[in-house]
Amino acid sequence: MAVRLDDLDRKILVQLQEDGGLSLDDIARNVGSSKTPVWNRIRKMREAGVIRHQTFILDPEALGFEACFFVLIRTSEHDAGWQAQFLKALKERPEVQEAHRLAGDIDYILKVRVANARAYDAFYQALISEVKVHNVTALLSMEEIKSTTMLPLQVNP
Repeated sequence: MAVRLDDLDRKILVQLQEDGGLSLDDIARNVGSSKTPVWNRIRKMREAGVIRHQTFILDPEALGFEACFFVLIRTSEHDAGWQAQFLKALKERPEVQEAHRLAGDIDYILKVRVANARAYDAFYQALISEVKVHNVTALLSMEEIKSTTMLPLQVNP
């Protein structure tokens, strides 16, 4: 269920999405409020689950993770035991940045970030040694055109 937010809440969230390291003073100044009300709203949005956690986004290429693969997985297994084993395998692999269960012909899609094709192959070999999959297709991203964690919040001026 969506949480009810007013324009000030949305302005605060936009500021936090743009730069989670901003000080309360900077956020308050940027949204036209004072520090205490901004802090109280942030605290309430955390308690309500609107703000999950604060983190920093790292540059994968600067850290040697130059290859991004989108991995399409089809499985003939759909029982709870297989799914639990599959989810456990994904959660234990730091290379998996995202995993989604899909509707349609493909059962799962993974976003996997690794150093190179050899590192992807090591990931792939480890994954298929732990869980049975019917078909795996790996697509190498040639260029990242857009990547964002920002949600499109509507803010009135």
